[in-house]
Amino acid sequence: MTRHFTGGCSCGAVRYEGSADPIVMANCHCRDCQKATGGAFASGFLVPRDAVKIEGEVKWYQVTGDSGKPVGRGFCPVCGSRLFSQPPNPELLAVAAGNLDDSSWFSPTMDIYTASAQPWACMNPELSKFAKMPSA
Repeated sequence: MTRHFTGGCSCGAVRYEGSADPIVMANCHCRDCQKATGGAFASGFLVPRDAVKIEGEVKWYQVTGDSGKPVGRGFCPVCGSRLFSQPPNPELLAVAAGNLDDSSWFSPTMDIYTASAQPWACMNPELSKFAKMPSA
């Protein structure tokens, strides 16, 4: 059964809905995600871009990923909630798990970029660990 999900920013200016089984669910410990969230890591899941419908304006900020390619960070221009990441592959979209209307089904299977994890970050010992981005 295909996963249906909805979510949005804190103020309601941006809403999204999608229908797709996540390709991967992970906690990312890279420094960029730490800065973007103001925390130890970012939790999210990757889905096909065309499976997500977005209503409202999303503001994008670009950074350079480990691959040397641009990675977009999508957020609400009104309240600043971080909503999405746009990986170098434009056919994919990463959705921030904390903005789901019901995040109870989110279940990460791995911690990535653990080489830059903060020493105070608590990681689930049962999840797979990758120092950088795992290869496909």
